[in-house]
Parts: sequence; structure tokens; C-alpha cells
Amino acid sequence: MTAEAATPRLVILDRDGVVNQDSPEFVKSPDEFLPLPGSLEAIADLSRAGYTVVIASNQSGLARGLLDDDDLEEIHAKLDVLLAELGGSIDSVFICPHGPDDGCECRKPAPGLFAQIAAHYGVSMDGVPAVGDSVRDLVAARAAGATPVLVRTGNGADAESASAAAGVNTYDNLAAFVEALLA
Repeated sequence: MTAEAATPRLVILDRDGVVNQDSPEFVKSPDEFLPLPGSLEAIADLSRAGYTVVIASNQSGLARGLLDDDDLEEIHAKLDVLLAELGGSIDSVFICPHGPDDGCECRKPAPGLFAQIAAHYGVSMDGVPAVGDSVRDLVAARAAGATPVLVRTGNGADAESASAAAGVNTYDNLAAFVEALLA
């Protein structure tokens, strides 16, 4: 008899503007990766509650030559270390390395990153919370069948007034969303 693997309880997070401070000049190094207040603790809370936390992030700085794969790995290694200190973890990071005009299927607002996540974990996106700070995050989540969630950090305050945000649960930050989810 074989044990069947349990379906993971996923939470998908955009990175820049949700987990860490966003920058119009892009986050290009570990020194520029500055966690938003409470975000790492919130991820640790999700981990302790049995959620599988995944990042889905456009990283067009790669296509623009502003950073390379090694730089991105160093940024995520810093995130891993900071989270481990708090008892949390990111299970996987899915990125779109393409530029805005490359016409790929993985750059949000296209749902390709979500399709990759669904295939990787063997799950449907139905009901999976996808936390973002921009209209493109909300549109991609909806297109994939996930449940879009908006935070007001990063670009979230601007996105809140967009029609794409209609009917979307909105929170001040990632910590407020996680508190509500775990309540």
C-alpha cells in the first residue's frame, strides 16, 4: 500500500511590493532586497500553519540586463535565510524573466506562472489565494482561477481604485491578510 501525498494548501505571493519594498529601479541585489514590515513574520506564520508558500514574480530586470540569474539567486538566498531565522520558508519561486514586450505567456497579467505552479504541485488553482499589489497580479490570478487578493503596499493603493480590484479582498499588507486567513 502506498501513501498518497496530501494536496498542499498553497498561498501564492507576488514578491516586489508584497514581500519586499518595490523599486522603480528594480531590486537588483541582496542589499536592495528590503522586506516590508511584518511580511517575513507573516510568511513564517503561514509556514507554521501548514501552508505551502510560493512566489510568482515578474522579473523583467533579467531581460533588461539589470541583474543576472546569479543575482536573483542571491536575493532569494537572502530571503530564505531571513525566513529560516523566523521558522518560515518559501517552497518555490516561479519567475517570468521576460520583458514587457516579449509576448510570453508567463508575464503577469498572463496566467502562465500560475499554470506552471498548478502543474508543479498537481493542483487546481481554484480557491488558491494569490496576493499581489498590482492590477496585473489580480488579472493573472483571476485568469488562472485563483482567488486574487490585493495588499495596499507597493503599488496596491493605486491598484485599489482600478476596476480589476472590484470585489477583491483588500488588506493593508501581507501581515493583515495572513492574520485574516489564519483567524
